[in-house]
Amino acid sequence: MLARHGETDWNRSLRWQGHADQPLNERGREQARALAETLAGAPPSAVYSSDLLRARETAEIVAGRLGLAVVPVRGLREVDVGSWSGLTRDEIQLRFPDGYRRWRAREGHGWDDGESYEAMAERVVAALRRIAVDHADAEILVVTHGGPIRAAAAHVHGLSHAEQRRVQAVVDNCGLSRILVENDALLPAP
Repeated sequence: MLARHGETDWNRSLRWQGHADQPLNERGREQARALAETLAGAPPSAVYSSDLLRARETAEIVAGRLGLAVVPVRGLREVDVGSWSGLTRDEIQLRFPDGYRRWRAREGHGWDDGESYEAMAERVVAALRRIAVDHADAEILVVTHGGPIRAAAAHVHGLSHAEQRRVQAVVDNCGLSRILVENDALLPAP
């Protein structure tokens, strides 16, 4: 199971977060508690999270309710958006008009520093495979970010990141999705 972290103040103000280490706001904590209640009837065997605060805090709230520990994994981080971190779309459009145009046209990631979507997808898929190897035949919760969840979905469906963004532009805070990892392959959940 893949879950996006709960809401932060930067989510609310539509700021790009990337690797910025923002905490949850109260709404994000409420979303995490609701996710824990959703999972309480059929809890996962283990809980992993990105090592960034917003994901780790979400995972700790969920895991605490389920009596589990959280294993932070750096490979589950959001894409590093470089100099776009902390900026709104309007600010990005003013400061980086060419990059913003590329991003809107789905002609790459847009920022000139940071990390590409492809590099992020490669590290996220590798992290998910490692977690699956350690938990064969078990249901695991991974709390991460919108970009990594879209990257996993793109990989599962054989799509590029740009194609996946057309299909799934937004991943809701504390939204839950499922994939199957079988014989080192990420597959759609039945």
